[in-house]
Amino acid sequence: MTLGNISLFQIAILLASAALIAPLAKYFRIGAVLGYLFAGVIIGPFVLRIFTDAEKMLHVAEFGVVLLLFLIGLELRPQRLFAMRKSVIGAGGTQVLVSALILFAMMLAAQYNWRIALFTGLALALSSTAMVLQVLKEQGELEHRHGRLGFAVLLFQDIAAIPMIAFVGLLAVSGGEQATMTWYGATKALGAICLVILAGRYVLGFVFHLIAKTGVSEAMTAFALLTIVVIEIIMKSAGLSPALGAFIAGALLADSAYRHEIEADIKPFESLLLGMFFVAVGMSLDLRLITEIPGTIILAATILMVTKGIILFFTGRYFGLNVKSARRFSVALAQGGEFAFVLTTTALAAFVITRDFASKVNVVVTLTMVATPLLMLAEGWLSARAAPAADTDDKHDDMPDQGGHVVIAGLGRFGQIIARVLAARKIPFTALDGDPTQIEIVRKFGGKVYFGDASRQDILDAAQVSKARAFVVCVSNPQASLKIVELVRKKYPDLPIYVRARDRNHVHQLMDHGVEHIMRETFLSAVEMSRRVLLEAGLGREEAARTIKAFANGDRARLYDDYQHYSDVQKMAESAKRHAQELSDLFTTDADAGLAEDQPNNDKPRRRSRQAR
Repeated sequence: MTLGNISLFQIAILLASAALIAPLAKYFRIGAVLGYLFAGVIIGPFVLRIFTDAEKMLHVAEFGVVLLLFLIGLELRPQRLFAMRKSVIGAGGTQVLVSALILFAMMLAAQYNWRIALFTGLALALSSTAMVLQVLKEQGELEHRHGRLGFAVLLFQDIAAIPMIAFVGLLAVSGGEQATMTWYGATKALGAICLVILAGRYVLGFVFHLIAKTGVSEAMTAFALLTIVVIEIIMKSAGLSPALGAFIAGALLADSAYRHEIEADIKPFESLLLGMFFVAVGMSLDLRLITEIPGTIILAATILMVTKGIILFFTGRYFGLNVKSARRFSVALAQGGEFAFVLTTTALAAFVITRDFASKVNVVVTLTMVATPLLMLAEGWLSARAAPAADTDDKHDDMPDQGGHVVIAGLGRFGQIIARVLAARKIPFTALDGDPTQIEIVRKFGGKVYFGDASRQDILDAAQVSKARAFVVCVSNPQASLKIVELVRKKYPDLPIYVRARDRNHVHQLMDHGVEHIMRETFLSAVEMSRRVLLEAGLGREEAARTIKAFANGDRARLYDDYQHYSDVQKMAESAKRHAQELSDLFTTDADAGLAEDQPNNDKPRRRSRQAR
């Protein structure tokens, strides 16, 4: 039985690779990317021959790269891009320009004509975005200085790849086919880009809002994937890279209220398809060329990585990296990239290069991609042995006192007050809410709130809760509140959690989860109103204050006393009757305490929470 041109057996092998290779690679500490590459070599056309058409698999799996660029765009808010302009344009532009010129000169020195030399310089100046970001993410290095600079350089390369594709088409030799990019083609390409920009700016956000109002989560996922597929169709029809369109659409949605939800929905597909991409890269490794001309292929791969590595090292040093960070930065980005395959296809169609030369370029690029995880492992091992405790500058920058953000789950009446206070003090915060109507209202007045369910781990990851200074739960539903608290407490045990509690029973359940900062939603406002009523009734200010203080202390003491037996099975069976009696019991206890006789209660509650009011 087959599905298209792929049999169910082949699909099972691919899924087995995704399910088994990554955990095994992590267990043996070689990195998931390297595991996928080796898996592709094994099941490819030169070993087990389970897959014989590696090029077709590579085209299918490139959708994972498109998804990756879409997610990169989602993370690249305009203010962040502006803040990164020096590293993106400066470091990225320097690396690409210098690498392309030096490789161009080396190819001319090797007696190749200028068209082939220029193509080679452009194609091999680019690194593998998918490879580098995945490896840096696995190693936890994306937030290090060399990781952030690497991201900036890769971002410039991804943007630069688009005009490169058009330019390579213009290098067609005279007497061959005409250049693939005519004025009509250029106009069509520009129109496609404008269409994607307009749709992303004025249509996508509106449609996501309508879908969010329905509450059907799978519809949100389906539309996000549909958006990327339609963009891929539009860009391919205009002769452009789908990755560019996906990146533009993601960047336009970066300030959308639904950014975190979209990211959480797309991420599983991106991870799976990106793994398939690396498997396909492994399949495309032409082992015959390696066995026929091993010296030439290995020498070319070595020259490429050494040349780019040196350029990257000095680029990193110039842009502020120390020696260790610059070395790590250069090793990570010294390989060829997936856009080289796209450029090779374009150059081959325009008769700029021969098929034999294209095969050699693809093998060299693939070999450098395979070598990258191994070289990074070796570099890390050597660095650890040389100076295990030195060079702390490799870590991320220390945050200033006001640098950490606060995450607010729920932006209703309660959460809005906290958000407004934080905004007034210019303390950064990320607010998550599941009500699209509420989101639109708050955003009209400049509020920063995103659509997302705070009880989902992927949403919390997207909101970067691991970097937050505090997590505030303001949702009104007790069960939803408990679900969020349980997840946050389990995943981020050291993160301070502040929770809005519905009632006394809710407080007890939160205490079960070790929450220390609990605020009953109406307690303080009701107590303050009681103080004002006492003044109106004729009590003096001091007398009213002592009465309120005694009441609050006594209520808090009883709250903790009740906690000892609130979960008793027998008492829970009588919960309905107890609930009906609760108000009467509290009134009776308050009267027995003699609050009206101005007798303050000095009893201190048992220490179960720092703040429970």
